[in-house]
Amino acid sequence: MASPNVAFVFPGQGSQAVGMGKEFCEQFSAAKRIFAEADDALGFSLSQLCFEGPEGDLKLTENTQPAILTVSIAALRVLETETSLRPAYVAGHSLGEYSALVAVGALRFADAVKIVCQRGRLMQHAVPTGVGAMAVILGLETDAVRALCADASQGEVVAPANYNGGGQIVIAGAKNAVSRAMALAKERGAKRALDLPVSAPFHCQLMQPAAEGLTQVLRDFSVQPFSVGVVTNVEAEVNQDASRVKALLTEQAVKPVRWEESVQKLSQLGCQRALEIGPGKVLKGLIKRIAPALAVDNFESPQDLPRVAAAT
Repeated sequence: MASPNVAFVFPGQGSQAVGMGKEFCEQFSAAKRIFAEADDALGFSLSQLCFEGPEGDLKLTENTQPAILTVSIAALRVLETETSLRPAYVAGHSLGEYSALVAVGALRFADAVKIVCQRGRLMQHAVPTGVGAMAVILGLETDAVRALCADASQGEVVAPANYNGGGQIVIAGAKNAVSRAMALAKERGAKRALDLPVSAPFHCQLMQPAAEGLTQVLRDFSVQPFSVGVVTNVEAEVNQDASRVKALLTEQAVKPVRWEESVQKLSQLGCQRALEIGPGKVLKGLIKRIAPALAVDNFESPQDLPRVAAAT
């Protein structure tokens, strides 16, 4: 039974930290089972990597993605066993969309963890190291960022990759084109334009090889029918059609994450509360800026449980 007006949202890459999920695993059998399932599915100890690092290995995209998914779903299973809270809708930021799909039963967890491990590998190898870049532009409107990317491209790829809301737009593309766009952004009144320490230029056309590889990967897995709507990154609209999931996930690799519109959509759907489930508080901060009327909380450790449960 869905809790009225509650959305569950799931974080993406960048929320990882050594030690994440360890307390859940030690205190709750539901979480311990998820970590054991992940280790078994991947054939190595993802648990140990999450709990002990080393940080350098955890930051590798092919490890980061299954690690964040696993911690998010471990937290979700604890929430499901310890509270009556259930979502009316779900959404996730980039990688987080896979967690959202597991949450509604569209993807089996063991399948999802294998998929995102391969997704991370494909994204990492789509562009040679040092060729691509990402940057965050603060304080410019969407149209202004699109225009400066067009002006900075000079035949190379540079485009918005994440519409994060609150005046924050991430751009991605060829390194030189991103540098030109950053310079233009400052000329045109951006508050800041900052390089992001990422290993590849995600969510732009340079990820086309990854999207093609992901199409092949997804063929080996099935998507189950699901009744709770997923607000997708690509469309910022509700999807409840299992037959569309694979195409949307493939498209997501090369299309921008429309997070601001996704949060606005959750508000329009009548959601009055959003709960970020998994490591970090990145989405909580973004949602506060996008939709101040939406009550927002996060669930990333057992210490959060009494507070979250009290609000159900």
